[in-house]
Amino acid sequence: MISALECFRADTDDPYENLALEKVLTLGVKEGECLLFLWQNRDTVVIGRNQNAWEECALERFRAHGGRLARRLSGGGAVYHDLGNLNFSFAARKGDYDPARQTEVILRAVRALGVPAERTGRNDIEAEGRKFSGSAYFEKAHCCCHHGTLMMDVDLERMEEALTPPRAKLSSRGVSSVRSRVVNLKSFCPSLDRAMLENALREAFREVYGLPTAEGNAPDMEEVQRERALMASDEWILGRRIPFTAAAEARFPWGGARLEMSVREGMILEAACLSDAMDADMILMIARALRGCPYESGAMARRVLDAVPAPGGEQRERMAADVAGMILEQVRGTGR
Repeated sequence: MISALECFRADTDDPYENLALEKVLTLGVKEGECLLFLWQNRDTVVIGRNQNAWEECALERFRAHGGRLARRLSGGGAVYHDLGNLNFSFAARKGDYDPARQTEVILRAVRALGVPAERTGRNDIEAEGRKFSGSAYFEKAHCCCHHGTLMMDVDLERMEEALTPPRAKLSSRGVSSVRSRVVNLKSFCPSLDRAMLENALREAFREVYGLPTAEGNAPDMEEVQRERALMASDEWILGRRIPFTAAAEARFPWGGARLEMSVREGMILEAACLSDAMDADMILMIARALRGCPYESGAMARRVLDAVPAPGGEQRERMAADVAGMILEQVRGTGR
């Protein structure tokens, strides 16, 4: 049961330090505590845990013009951050974690500013049919984090230049471009600035939980800098691209999935699963399950279905069934 609320505001716009702060704060949250962390990044594309950086961002052009690429711990899709965007993170222990209640904080805050906000889809908040906030989630060592964006006055032209989502992703949502499906909160509240939005969030945080808020203590900065070094490394951001010789790809209601496999003498030596699915851990489990498997559709499908942990839950079983079906349809191994 939540008995204490803390707020922490970052004083940096460095994406790697902010992501490191978020991780350290999340792992340090105590039983009965809920933390609200507010932060901003300057000119950054942040991709999901299992996404391919080159497919989601015009990487060379974006970096050549001063942009930065970062990878977060959660699943989901790529987002663009600038100083017209305010990011939020809620951290709590697993038994106290409540994404619906946390989302209510966001809804109450922006509605108090005159924004006709509604929660839609798997993780979005919209106003008049256009998105201004998206969320993602991760869990580590029984500590959970729900984080997301709030578009106050984002440079939409720069955002569209930076993000290059697959065309199938846009068409599945009935839109023709990144820009066409989003809106800035300033369209509804022209006087909005960071301080006003932060104050509204803090007030809504108090109201929803019925508790006073305290200023959070700064974490161990040596630990933060160690985590920052990891977050800023090419190994983490870009990942290791396997020399794949076989692939399968499809889009599902829960997100896209692309399998890339290195196959030799009928065996899968390496496998990667690239996805914007919210459940980043399940995507990693699918990839691990295929390593060392015969390159034969039936065996591969069984490995994927068996990858669901017990108890797996309906959503993970659906993901595994969809990927197994994709394999049976697209893989042309022997013995099908």
